[in-house]
Amino acid sequence: MSNNEFHKIKRLPPYVFEQVNRLKAAARASGADIVDLGMGNPDLPTARYVVDKLIETVQRPDTHGYSASRGINGLRKAQAAYYARRFGVKLNPDTQIVATLGSKEGFANMAQAITAPGDVILCPNPSYPIHAFGFLMVGGVIRSVPVTPGPEFFHALERAVTHSIPKPLALILCYPSNPTAEVVELDFYKDVVAFARKHEVFVLSDLAYSEIYFDGVPPPSVLQVPGAMDVCVEFTSMSKTFSMAGWRMGFAVGNERLIAALSRVKSYLDYGAFTPIQVAATAALNDPEADVHIEEVRQTYKRRRDVMVESFGRAGWEIPVPRASMFAWAPLPERFKTLGSLEFSKLLIEKAEVAVAPGVGFGEQGDDYVRIALVENEQRIRQAARGLRRFFDTADETMHNYAPAERSR
Repeated sequence: MSNNEFHKIKRLPPYVFEQVNRLKAAARASGADIVDLGMGNPDLPTARYVVDKLIETVQRPDTHGYSASRGINGLRKAQAAYYARRFGVKLNPDTQIVATLGSKEGFANMAQAITAPGDVILCPNPSYPIHAFGFLMVGGVIRSVPVTPGPEFFHALERAVTHSIPKPLALILCYPSNPTAEVVELDFYKDVVAFARKHEVFVLSDLAYSEIYFDGVPPPSVLQVPGAMDVCVEFTSMSKTFSMAGWRMGFAVGNERLIAALSRVKSYLDYGAFTPIQVAATAALNDPEADVHIEEVRQTYKRRRDVMVESFGRAGWEIPVPRASMFAWAPLPERFKTLGSLEFSKLLIEKAEVAVAPGVGFGEQGDDYVRIALVENEQRIRQAARGLRRFFDTADETMHNYAPAERSR
């Protein structure tokens, strides 16, 4: 009996990134020094004060039992205080906030909580995989909308409401965008909220990169829009802001009905994160020096971004300058366009010893791009640029007999 016979597994496409990961592992096993700019896995250490709070708390035996599925009271209050400080948004910690095991788990279980088989979900293409697959796994139907804000985005929403049967249940947003690094202004959210309230569509906003921005303009929250609380839930994460990716700590906040549904489902599925992790996360959010730490993280990514854009550009690959997030969304160099993103990503491992994420893994509209994560230090990024230059300089000679697999369109 093979896994392919299982209904939910059949609904999932092949995991594109796994092909790149296998090639990367094989190259390393044969001695290659791969500069890994593929997965968005922060390499920066968690702040010392957060680690110290974890160590202190884990040594108390009364913290080792089952925790609270929706998050301990202090943690939910700390998240409410963060939203008040950062966005001027007032949240009730008891009814409008639930702690999640990262924003990824929050999305997946929100899909579980609100989706009936056949429900239509509007999802950007390209988009972070869980945004679509969380709903696909529970029987939802994905209808793609553009990721770029603008008139075409709203035309796509109007077409979806007119032509989808049943009417769309929810719209997914992610700005700063993973993978495209695009940002939006509050006026965009005002238009989205007006549309959602008019057509009774929920809005699920992924704001995981709220603090990683480079132009001095902090990305807004959709909940800043008057009336947003009627239809919106927003997901945030401590993974990038506090370099706590492996701690699995995030939040869903907003509409009480949606938060109650998520809390109900989670109460059946988990007992929440380990209490010492929740206590340490509370300390991270409440610490008066938190903004200083976050600014250091932001500046580190900005320096890496600048080095990457400059050194890759000199190597012959022009990279659009991302205004936010820890990613660059890079078009395939012209002479490699026909390969598609997966074959190009494989080539980079083999010929340049650089790993990136193929854009097709985020949706078919991403196949002319790759996502580059700023998760190696500046020296390693320059090393990647040297590998790229060597490859580009010799590509015409080395690739005349290269026969790629058929492009995955």
